[in-house]
Amino acid sequence: MRHRPSAPGPSNGTGTALTQGLKGRQITMISIGGVIGAGLFVGSSTAVATAGPAVLISFLLAAALVVLVMQMLGEMAVAHPDTGSFSTYADRALGRWAGFSIGWLYWWFYILVIPIEAIAAGEVIAGLTSVPSWIPALAMIVLLAGSNLLAVRNYGEFEYWFALLKVVAIVAFLVLGLLAVLGVLPGSDTHGVANLWSHGGFAPEGGVAVLAGLLTAMFSFQGSEIVTIAAAESEEPKKNIKKAVRAVVWRLGLFYLGSIFLVVSLVPWNSDALAAGSYQAVLDRMNIPGAGRIMDVVLVVAVSSCLNSAVYTASRMAFSLARRGDAPAALAATSPNGVPRNAVVGSTVIGVVAVIANYLLPSVFTYLIASSGAIALMMYLVIALTQYATRRKQGHPPEVRMWAFPYLTLATIAFIAGVLVLMAVLPGHRLELWLSLGLAAVLVGVGVLRQRGGRPGAGTPATPATPAKDEAAARARTAAPLR
Repeated sequence: MRHRPSAPGPSNGTGTALTQGLKGRQITMISIGGVIGAGLFVGSSTAVATAGPAVLISFLLAAALVVLVMQMLGEMAVAHPDTGSFSTYADRALGRWAGFSIGWLYWWFYILVIPIEAIAAGEVIAGLTSVPSWIPALAMIVLLAGSNLLAVRNYGEFEYWFALLKVVAIVAFLVLGLLAVLGVLPGSDTHGVANLWSHGGFAPEGGVAVLAGLLTAMFSFQGSEIVTIAAAESEEPKKNIKKAVRAVVWRLGLFYLGSIFLVVSLVPWNSDALAAGSYQAVLDRMNIPGAGRIMDVVLVVAVSSCLNSAVYTASRMAFSLARRGDAPAALAATSPNGVPRNAVVGSTVIGVVAVIANYLLPSVFTYLIASSGAIALMMYLVIALTQYATRRKQGHPPEVRMWAFPYLTLATIAFIAGVLVLMAVLPGHRLELWLSLGLAAVLVGVGVLRQRGGRPGAGTPATPATPAKDEAAARARTAAPLR
């Protein structure tokens, strides 16, 4: 596939333009795989142990929130595909301070995803090979960051196969689980759905536990928005975004709700077996040979996918911020292949430092991770506020529309605010909330100061990859403020 830069670079072969290097099939798999991580295969067991079978309500509420947010984001992304996604839209609709602060918060979130996933992969691989875990952890970062540096199609191809393998694993689990529920799976020690109510009832820990489970469920869904960032580097961004937004309902319903339903049906919610992970607990009860090894392979694939996307997403947000004058200009430089190499290298280096901190200063690393605990909710809140402000100022209906505007948008804003209050009330999430709010307050303050100082000499907001002949039109379109 020929890669067409969005603007010709200087004579040294570099520039500040991305390419249309991602194919439609890659975008499709990125949109599917974006919400499938270790949180589904392993982390969901924490939510099950917290809320019991009523965790299904927790996941249903979380999925509904993500669907609404993605519809709002899709409305804006289809109208203006942009590698800065919601950060750029917030910049235009709410002010520079909003785009600056949420952009850097999002970048920080994915910077920390890099060490989290690398460490998880390192521990699994170390258990299989008996090598020190830090070696495969760093090797995984170097491999995937190096791939990202070569061309965006490498990220897309890696993610295509990672996502495909995750989907195959989930579909196989769903088929086996359904056979076990129906009692027709040979050798299975579990069947039926009696576990939904036979161990203290459907909600054995009460309604508060359902809300607590909601927090775990909600953070498991982080990643749906990546497709709106990646689509800007594809040939048909609007088409790809619309397809991804339309499919988000069945993806979350089938993969998450379907999987969790099978877990709480086939394994008692208070079983010690869940400590090994929800999927493995079910596979063990079904007497699947080598269940532990199977899940080790699936986990390595899942965390590698998340790590691959983290490097990509962090670098593209840094690139977008640099294009808008809100990050060092060097981060906007691209290679002849249209890769923001400085943004990739810079983001990766900080991720590596965080990995090293985990082994040398674990207490410091714990606080770093906690500082990103509420960023996903902040991102959802900014998307909702941005969509509300943008839609109110538009003189014509958008191509993709948020349902029942403005009522569902306002309801979403209120729901997110309620969840943030819930984090402040529940002891286990207070540290995450206050550290995240503290970091956000600092960035908002800096953003306000930068907004008051203007943006002299800054480039236009990062635009989707377009042919050189369309660059002038793209610049004129994206430079026009919506406020």
